[in-house]
Amino acid sequence: MMGKFEGIDKPKLKELPQIKERISFLYLERCLINRHDSAITVTDERGTVHVPAATLGVILLGPGANISHRAMELIGDTGASVIWVGERGVRYYAHGRPLTHSSRLLETQAALVSNIRTRLAVARQMYQMRFPNEDVSQMTMQQLRGREGARIRAVYRLASKKTGVPWNGREYNPDDYSDSDPVNKALSAAHACLYGVAHSVIVAMGCAPGLGFVHTGHERSFVYDIADLYKAEITIPIAFDVASQNPDDIGAVTRRAVRDAIADGKIMERIAADIRNLLLTDAREEDFITNTVNLWDEKNGFVKNAVSYGKELDEPDLADDEFVLTEGYGTILEDE
Repeated sequence: MMGKFEGIDKPKLKELPQIKERISFLYLERCLINRHDSAITVTDERGTVHVPAATLGVILLGPGANISHRAMELIGDTGASVIWVGERGVRYYAHGRPLTHSSRLLETQAALVSNIRTRLAVARQMYQMRFPNEDVSQMTMQQLRGREGARIRAVYRLASKKTGVPWNGREYNPDDYSDSDPVNKALSAAHACLYGVAHSVIVAMGCAPGLGFVHTGHERSFVYDIADLYKAEITIPIAFDVASQNPDDIGAVTRRAVRDAIADGKIMERIAADIRNLLLTDAREEDFITNTVNLWDEKNGFVKNAVSYGKELDEPDLADDEFVLTEGYGTILEDE
């Protein structure tokens, strides 16, 4: 289907964090992506479609997708995230730059994950979100993993009973998407979409995808942490529903089902709010959009950037039109 949307003005930075009105994600493969005014153009053998760039939250680029420099420039300006993925979106390769200019969340995340006590506290908070009626404040990680394992197995059994899809466990080959039964294929495709959305929000907020609290040792550990908060609610039911229909292209049908389920942007808004609540207790919007660079100081925390420090150490007899290049960089240059 071909269509054209009117171009829209580049949004201001303060408007960009309001992602609840954006399209959650757009998966593209075997096409040419370019730019026309404030829209990206997607061209394949069926024709060209114009998509307003500022309405996108995440663009998942699959095999055969070629994107121009001008398109990436526009996408970067509008704050959308770009993630390069494998066929059907089930493998991650790379992603674009974060939206925020502040490192506050990143520094807080690094501090929390580097301390056993605070890391355990955040992990407990994540589990508490999944067990709202239980007190997990004193549970060890081993106990939390056991409770989560029991919960997720119950979710699978309930979905199997509801849809009539046989369930023999989560079995799949990450290197061969086709080497599994239909429901596991659907789960892989659905989870990949959720990972993409979670990854997009994480990097857009300036957090580190690799600094997880429950998961560890992987470049997307924090992505898995966050995505796990929503699987039982979103992707697992969708995967079983699609598997019960037994479509020819189960990956594509699953992706569209996930897209439709989160198209209102509420999941992206929830992820952003949950990350802030997990990492910060006094988060303000301006903390994430302020374009400020400071210098670190071991006593004061930080001092102003773009200030000429150490004037008292200047050589008094060195004229303004002279400067010295240190050894290894050349010779002394003097005014001719």
